[in-house]
Amino acid sequence: MPEITETELKKQIEKSDFSNLYVLYGEESYLVSHYAQKLIAKAKGTAFEDFNLQRFEGDTVSMDTLAEAVEALPFMAERKCVAVSDLDVEGLRAAELSKLEQIVDSIPPSTVLVLYLPCVAIDLKTAKKWKKFLAAANQKGNTVLFKRRSNPDLEKLLCSGASKRGCELSRQDAGRMIRAAGNDLQTLTNELEKLCAFVGEGKITPQVIDQLVAKNLEARVYDLSKAILSGQYDRAYEILDLLFYQNEEPVSVLAVLSSAYIDLYRVRVSVQSGYSALEPAKHFDYARKEFRLTNAERDSKRLSTAMLRESLRVLLEADMALKGARGDRRIVMEKLLAQLLYISEREKTA
Repeated sequence: MPEITETELKKQIEKSDFSNLYVLYGEESYLVSHYAQKLIAKAKGTAFEDFNLQRFEGDTVSMDTLAEAVEALPFMAERKCVAVSDLDVEGLRAAELSKLEQIVDSIPPSTVLVLYLPCVAIDLKTAKKWKKFLAAANQKGNTVLFKRRSNPDLEKLLCSGASKRGCELSRQDAGRMIRAAGNDLQTLTNELEKLCAFVGEGKITPQVIDQLVAKNLEARVYDLSKAILSGQYDRAYEILDLLFYQNEEPVSVLAVLSSAYIDLYRVRVSVQSGYSALEPAKHFDYARKEFRLTNAERDSKRLSTAMLRESLRVLLEADMALKGARGDRRIVMEKLLAQLLYISEREKTA
C-alpha cells in the first residue's frame, strides 16, 4: 500500500476501515500524536479495553514482547490494537531490526499495529534503516508523513480554533501569532489556549497577542536585528540581556542573528542584480519561510551592500570567537552588538 495523506487517514478512522499497520511520523509532532490517539481509540474498540489495547514505549519494548502482543488474539472482539510510541528504528541492532521486519510481515488480520513518532525525528536523507523499513511498511500497511504546515494553513487553523473557543481571531492577527511563536502547531495551540482563556470571549487583539504570546528565539533575535538596524542602542542591549537571562545559547543567538543578516544580503544583491526579492528562494532553503525574504526586502532598502558585507564579517569573527572559546561569551556578544550598531549608525551618516 502506498503512503497515504492526512485526509485519507481521517477517512479510514471515521469509517473504521483499518489497515493492519500504521506508521505515523514527521515534523509536525502535534498531528502525529493527535491522529495516533484517534486511531488507537477507534481501533481498540470499546469491549474489554484492558485486553484489546496494549501500549509500549519504543525505547523499552523488546521485539519478542512486541511479537507476542501482535500475535495474541483479541478478547471477545473483532480486533485489538498494539501501539508503540517513538520506536527508533535507526538505533536498532541488526537482529532486532530483522525481528521487527518479521513482525510487520506477519501481522494477523485481527491486529492493528500503530507505530507513531511524536518525539523521534527522521532524516530520510541519512536514515538508511528508516528508509528501508518505511518501504517495507508501505507494502504491508500505511505510512503517513506529517509535514510542517504552511503559514496560510496555520492561520486558518488558528482562526477556526479561536472560533470554536468562543473567540474571534483575524487572519492578520493569526499571522502575528505565528511570527512571534513560530510555526510549531503544538506551541501555537498552547498559545491560542492561553489567549482564549485570557479574553474569555470576543476579539483577540494585536495588543493582547503582543502582551501574552511567548516569542521564540527566532522572533526575539529578529527584534534584536531590527533594534540594531534602527540604532536603538538601549533596546538592543535590553533584548540581549533578556536572552542571556533566559539561558539561550550565545551560539544559537548568533546563528539566528547571522541568518537575518544573510537574508538582508541575499535580497539586497538579488534586487541590485535586477531580480525579485524572492529570487534566493530558488537557490536556498526558504520553503514555507518566504516571509523572511519579504521582511528583508522591506528592511534592506536603505542599506548598502558594503555595509552588509562588513556586518557579515564581524558576525563571522564573533562566530569564530565563540566556537574557539576565546574570551567571555557575553563580552563577545556585547562587543558584536557594539560593532553592528556602529556600522549601522555610520551607514546613516555616510
